[in-house]
Amino acid sequence: SSEGRRMLSYPKPQAIALLLLACNQNKVVDAFAPSRQQTHRSLAPTSLAAEGFAPAAAVKERPSKKNKQINSENDISTLSADEAKAALIELVPRMTGDDEDYRAVESYVNLLEEKYSPVQTIDFLNLAMTGEWQLLFSTNLMGRPNRKLRLRELVQKIEADGFNGSLINMAQWDYAEDEETFDSTGNFNVKCSYSINQGARMVVDLNDHEIRPARGSKIPEDVPRLVGLLHRALPKEIFDPNGHAMDTTYLDADLRIVRLTGSNHEGVRNIFMRKGSLEINPM
Repeated sequence: SSEGRRMLSYPKPQAIALLLLACNQNKVVDAFAPSRQQTHRSLAPTSLAAEGFAPAAAVKERPSKKNKQINSENDISTLSADEAKAALIELVPRMTGDDEDYRAVESYVNLLEEKYSPVQTIDFLNLAMTGEWQLLFSTNLMGRPNRKLRLRELVQKIEADGFNGSLINMAQWDYAEDEETFDSTGNFNVKCSYSINQGARMVVDLNDHEIRPARGSKIPEDVPRLVGLLHRALPKEIFDPNGHAMDTTYLDADLRIVRLTGSNHEGVRNIFMRKGSLEINPM
């Protein structure tokens, strides 16, 4: 284009195994069992700040002893929604991959969902959902990293229009084709449309995949190879949203939790923070 940017299209693939952006380990984690049957929840009036947050790959220290002391189910069950949210935001970037951390995340999420009230109007839901949401955590850990590829950010952008809308999963990547210099950079966009039924349930349809190199970036010689690495470095439900719907189980000004339902990703949980409400360090 006149701005010196290029867009590269790539065909839609079949099944791909992918990895969580914000978690610095390789184990597969079972999806959370829902605390009770639910198809949607509404907004809760919480507004906790998340200043200083960074993904696990950028935060090396282990959780403090104070946080570990409230990680039992009995202690967590006594927390308010605000306290559970604060503890969840504190824990996720510092997870070290042990079972206790995952049980605590599950308990925090289930508590937030239990305290959530159903959304009342589509206008209220759209107002709260619209914008850019950064993925912090997914229970769908099925991929593996590669030394050639570096993911810096994974954002879900929602634009609502009544009971329909658009959803774009945007991954910022750096690529070192020679395994030494990260001289290629850009965005990988998964463009989708959605419709809402059953309260806050979003039925998602995949429209297109797009690789958009940044201005001045070197264009990779083997674009299919780059796409293949992206396949293995993103959560599967982010790359290929077909075959599932998303239930909004918690939503406030800066935290959003969704539970996937459908044949491909039943029970998978994704946790998002509104972009700009927290500080993210490059991976």
